[in-house]
Amino acid sequence: MSRVRANGKTAFIPYITAGDPDLATTAEALRLLDSLGADVIELGLPFSDPSADGPVIQASAARALAAGATTDTVLSMLKEVTPELSCPVVIFSYFNPIVRCGTGCFAAAAKEAGVKGIIIPDLPYEEMHAFRKKAIKNDLELILLTTPATPLERMKEITKASEGFVYLVSVVGVTGARATVNPCVKDLLQEIRQVTNKAVAVGFGISTPEHVSQIAEWGSDGVIIGSAMVKQLGEVASPRERLKRLEDFAEHQGCTIMICNSIGHSLDHHDMWK
Repeated sequence: MSRVRANGKTAFIPYITAGDPDLATTAEALRLLDSLGADVIELGLPFSDPSADGPVIQASAARALAAGATTDTVLSMLKEVTPELSCPVVIFSYFNPIVRCGTGCFAAAAKEAGVKGIIIPDLPYEEMHAFRKKAIKNDLELILLTTPATPLERMKEITKASEGFVYLVSVVGVTGARATVNPCVKDLLQEIRQVTNKAVAVGFGISTPEHVSQIAEWGSDGVIIGSAMVKQLGEVASPRERLKRLEDFAEHQGCTIMICNSIGHSLDHHDMWK
């Protein structure tokens, strides 16, 4: 993220759910997204009560759990795949699965699996310090979230403590595609810029090239695309067709980011989208 920001570019950060429809497909999807130039990949750990997620990702998590995905099997798959990837993988997990594993054991296992960062949407800021110590011990960056409802003083604390980048949630509510981007994101980005020089990535509700262009124009360092990515893997039965749909959609979104990045800048690995 520091490199992307130093080059004045916008990072492409796709999200998929681990184990949907199965872990073999997830492994191929990770390789595919990396080959398409993802700067960071966000991998959701399936959980039975995904309170921050809308219906698309909820259904995805349910399919993954029904197919037998567990924390251990997801991390085992990652251990095999991450050495092949050029971009970092960040886990998006609710706190319950982490506690069930034991926070220290989870952090150690995530490091061994090649994970570079963790996002925990339901871990209150006041309660994150103990886990943050375990994350730091295992070279994991704990990425914190701020929302349109976060008071300014709390936002300052969150941005100061967040590692890797600051995750700006674009809306108050759950994940899922929206018709338009919340216009307050532009002002929120400006507010965050006044209190930190860390990279900021915007997520929740980002689903179209128009959304991507708007957020890039407002100066976000990264665009996180979740439900719209997950939808590509969940709408057809054939694993091959799922991956083809994911490829087409990711390439389309990546092209949009490439165009945004190419204005006034030389192209780097996004040249593959020409």
